[in-house]
Amino acid sequence: MGGKGGPYRLDMGHDVTQIPDWEKEAVPEHVKKAAREVAQKAFKERLREIRMSEFDADMYEKFSSHVRKQVKSLRIILDSLQAKGKERQWLKHQATGELDDMKLIEGLTGEKNIYKRRAEQEPEPGTPQQKPKRIRVVMDVSGSMYRFNGLDNRLERTVEAACLVMESFEGYKEKFKYELWGHSGDGFDIPLVTYEKPPTNNKERLEVMKTMHAHAQFCMSGDHTLEAAEYAVKNIKEQEADEYFVVVLSDANLERYGIRPMQFAEVLTSDDEVNAFVIFIGSLGDQAERLKKQLPLGRSFVCMDTKNIPQILQQIFTSSLLK
Repeated sequence: MGGKGGPYRLDMGHDVTQIPDWEKEAVPEHVKKAAREVAQKAFKERLREIRMSEFDADMYEKFSSHVRKQVKSLRIILDSLQAKGKERQWLKHQATGELDDMKLIEGLTGEKNIYKRRAEQEPEPGTPQQKPKRIRVVMDVSGSMYRFNGLDNRLERTVEAACLVMESFEGYKEKFKYELWGHSGDGFDIPLVTYEKPPTNNKERLEVMKTMHAHAQFCMSGDHTLEAAEYAVKNIKEQEADEYFVVVLSDANLERYGIRPMQFAEVLTSDDEVNAFVIFIGSLGDQAERLKKQLPLGRSFVCMDTKNIPQILQQIFTSSLLK
């Protein structure tokens, strides 16, 4: 897949062998630097190819056709979501607060609940949504996604998930604002789709999907899943919203990088106003299932088939109604 200290990965269908970290660390610094320069050059060239090539309808159809039914299902779910943002309203018939002018007579007769006060109240069902719901999906585009794609199609599944999200949210810009960010050994905040400029056609969506695939091939080894989740939970609240959702996609390869389930659980539950979840979209053996059991109930999911993503997202969106 590129060799010890090699600049990038190249999947030719051969067996995959992971070498221990101490062997990677033994590679001289000047070799690492040279490999990094080669990788960056190849990555930039690949991005130029993506942006300069004509729209490849067959390639896009390959991914889009796999999630077409799921897009319809998810759009039905999005249509059904109600406004959640609390509004400040006058609550009447209170025992304390400001005197309600409409209750003066009752006060003279000894009635005690003659006050009113301002308080936040849940909106009535069907109330128009005043602010958009903001959703950040944090995609795993690390080297292990490419390395083990031949084992369980995890990278293809992630790219399909991106296609599903981009197609499903099209036309809902007033009700939903979504972003796709990547995380890999290169960093925790790799922008793929931003609130301000979501893709509007198949060519633009295909460019995002190709970029994800290329990044996984050419990025450095390493893991920033924890930092990506922490940054997303904190950063998403910079703009006002009806609700906040963070969905982290990961291949569950956390133990290799010393990330403990307790650390991840603390990040997912660090802000009561942010509904944060993780979907394990790849796994070596029972890695994902073991992690799921160690995380807070209802905060993690294992998805080895893209067709299950709409049902998972439905659980994620409706979970906030039970809070």
